[in-house]
Amino acid sequence: MRDNVADMLLDRVGDERLGLRTREQDWTWDQVVAESAARGALAQSLRRDGPFHIGVLLENVPDFLFWLGGAALVGATVVGINPTRGAAELQAEIRFADCQLIVTDTAGGQRLSGLDLGLDTGRFLVVDTDEYRDAVAAHHVVPTVAAGVDAGTLMLLLFTSGTTGASKAVKCSQGRLAMIAYAAADKFGHVRDDVEYCCMPLFHGNAIMALWAPALSVGATICLTRAFSASGFLPDVRYFGATFFTYVGKALGYLMATEEQPDDADNTLQRGFGTEASPDDQAEFRRRFDAELFEGYGSSEGGGAVAIAPDAPAGALGRPAHPGVAIVDPETLNDCAPAVFDEHGRVLNPDDAVGEIVDKFGTRTFEGYYKNDEANAERIRNGWYWTGDLGYLDEQGFIYFAGRRGDWIRVDGENTSALTIERVLRRHSDVVAAGVYAVPDPRSGDQVMAAVEVADPSTFDTAEFAAYLTGQADLGVKGVPRFLRLSKNLPVTGSNKVLKRELQQQRWHTDEPVYRWVGRGAPVYEAMSDDAKRALDAEFAQYGRQRYL
Repeated sequence: MRDNVADMLLDRVGDERLGLRTREQDWTWDQVVAESAARGALAQSLRRDGPFHIGVLLENVPDFLFWLGGAALVGATVVGINPTRGAAELQAEIRFADCQLIVTDTAGGQRLSGLDLGLDTGRFLVVDTDEYRDAVAAHHVVPTVAAGVDAGTLMLLLFTSGTTGASKAVKCSQGRLAMIAYAAADKFGHVRDDVEYCCMPLFHGNAIMALWAPALSVGATICLTRAFSASGFLPDVRYFGATFFTYVGKALGYLMATEEQPDDADNTLQRGFGTEASPDDQAEFRRRFDAELFEGYGSSEGGGAVAIAPDAPAGALGRPAHPGVAIVDPETLNDCAPAVFDEHGRVLNPDDAVGEIVDKFGTRTFEGYYKNDEANAERIRNGWYWTGDLGYLDEQGFIYFAGRRGDWIRVDGENTSALTIERVLRRHSDVVAAGVYAVPDPRSGDQVMAAVEVADPSTFDTAEFAAYLTGQADLGVKGVPRFLRLSKNLPVTGSNKVLKRELQQQRWHTDEPVYRWVGRGAPVYEAMSDDAKRALDAEFAQYGRQRYL
């Protein structure tokens, strides 16, 4: 085993197994390393004083992987730039990350052209131009590792998704990425014969940490698609003969919303790894595509908190990976009590059982955020690593994910899990994706609001949907949404997570249809007119709570 990514790449010199495939071209691992070395040499020729940070604004194209390898060989840092960001966010993140080079394509260059990035035109490398191709060809060299590159060399700055708060740039060294690669290969059974389908974006930790790095560690074949496509998923799997893929919950939801075909199980897939998919989507995927899913838990900041347990109950992630992983009450610092369930699997004692997932040994893997001491201090408290995620343990010691720290909604003095409600909403046959979040009540506390993505909001039957919610045994009365927003396309992060922060800021002030249930008894959703929205806003003023709007 190697302790840095650069040496892992050199192990592939002379390797004639296919290392990278697209629908247009194939490269052996030896060729992948050669292409990587050329990019690294080009970067070195353009290096100037300051942090050797290279921003990459690309879809999943071969050059993204070549720049990952090239940066590793020369000791540069790849800054993954999220193409879904708005202009102001792009400018702020690129400047914040101290990028001295930007690798992009013509479309990306046009998006960046009007921004004040502090870079002249010579600092942009546009991969779909003859000028760039000529520059790469002129820098083909014998692959070597630059002096000073080791396990401590910073390799990645990964901006967090920003689903519930502002994005932060997570630092990841070559040593940590190498450690993750070998651990993932062992945990999820990566082998040299694997054909790994990369459909999640490469600027995000999911694709790099859970697919690219473990594939590199064993010399498996990586197959690229420019972006995730639910309709293109199975054709790609069959074309490449893919055996492994990674996902996030919303992407899997899109896939399960495609029309089932009788030959769906006629494919080469063996397994997939991802996070935040509902238990129902997982079960349906296994049935429909005849492949295993490993639903995990992790983040760009740190991993290794959960160990796979074949005997885990439905909905559980597994067991704590070591004795340092605990569910802790943030106020008392005490470990939480085991969860007590009703017959439907609902937690009966959430105030006592649900707490933050903490790794009391985890400061050894968290390498910090770039230029953000305040966020670092928030993660490392009492000498422990605080994940920012909520969870609970059952009496047998299995661990469950309960959502992000902002995903618990307090309604009438009771805590309600947004994640649990989302899972119920997603089971409805017409719902493609869902986001649940708190909105303020005009008198006190919060109310539950749900945004659901459906094929056609104008024909969605809210009365049938209300009846469906009433009939779900695992949905408590406090969890039935008071507000329902219908959307044809929910806003998402670049890694396909529902952008609840944006939805929460908008509340009922949107051009999309919003329905409200007022009163008690069975839910009845009524469409909110502009006058109804203004009247609701006026209630906040009436009760002195306009500060919450």
